Amino acid sequence: MILAGDVGGTKTVLALISTDRGVEDPVREQRFPSGKYDSLEAIVAEFLEGSDVEVGAASFGVCGPVVNGEAHITNLPWTIRAETIRHTFDFPRVNILNDLQAIATAVPHQRADEIHTLNDGHRDPTGTIGVIAPGTGLGEAFMVWTGQRYLACPTEGGHASFGPMTHEQVKLLAYLEPQFGHVSYERVCSGSAIPNLYDYLRSQRRYDEPDWLREELAAAKDQTPIIMNAGLELKAEICIATLDMFVRILGGVVGNMALRVFATGGLYLGGGIPPRILTRLEKPDFLEAVRAKGRFRGWISRIPVHVILDPKVALHGAAWDGLESIGQ
Repeated sequence: MILAGDVGGTKTVLALISTDRGVEDPVREQRFPSGKYDSLEAIVAEFLEGSDVEVGAASFGVCGPVVNGEAHITNLPWTIRAETIRHTFDFPRVNILNDLQAIATAVPHQRADEIHTLNDGHRDPTGTIGVIAPGTGLGEAFMVWTGQRYLACPTEGGHASFGPMTHEQVKLLAYLEPQFGHVSYERVCSGSAIPNLYDYLRSQRRYDEPDWLREELAAAKDQTPIIMNAGLELKAEICIATLDMFVRILGGVVGNMALRVFATGGLYLGGGIPPRILTRLEKPDFLEAVRAKGRFRGWISRIPVHVILDPKVALHGAAWDGLESIGQ
């Protein structure tokens, strides 16, 4: 039996995976509000309470960088240590993965109905795979072929310096730099970045801000879904322009990943945002932004680009990692 976990600042999902039934059919799965617990160990103990299950390996995808089996969780006062969990519960094996590393681990196992293809391209069956996940933040990872299987490698590429591709994006950088100092891609290409793009466009005074929109934004704790929904539903020009800018910047991020890791195995978009804006990503300007890399335009045009539709992909990736650790 494998214990798999997707550990986030808002929620933690644990699942028991049988080697007989497989990743898609957990023996048990439960969701916990992370903020109500003082540690991952407390959640695991509650999940396993009263159970006589023998766990052969545990694997957790966590929202934060992992160094030597230890992670400090983003948006939670938790430190997760693989060795602490192993000793506390007497598990034979425990692995801690960055959440993007977990998503990447699941990619080679995705079914056809769990991905949506934006560009068919020509896939190298052993080529490097790039994964980009705009959600609340911006995550990046990649996979390399070892000769026997794909190995997922984490990065903190979302915090790399934003490189504008157009005159408009240069002006955006100039607007954000006094606020943030270092303007990373996460500041312009994530859920938390949407209000930044909106504020910039509002400052340019090219678009009207309707009264209903101003009132909703003023009352909202999270402005992002209001802006995105209004853009998708074509309800306000300033929101349409915000979404347009986001999509084109995301295209630039995806193209950069292709170049950085030589992603001939394909590019995959994960995270919460791409499935929500699928119809917008299907418009030509997204792939145009992906390909806008000068002399490498033709090469990038041949790389497959997909959107991951599986909402539990990080949990499934952690489960696959656990199964691989016991040779399944």
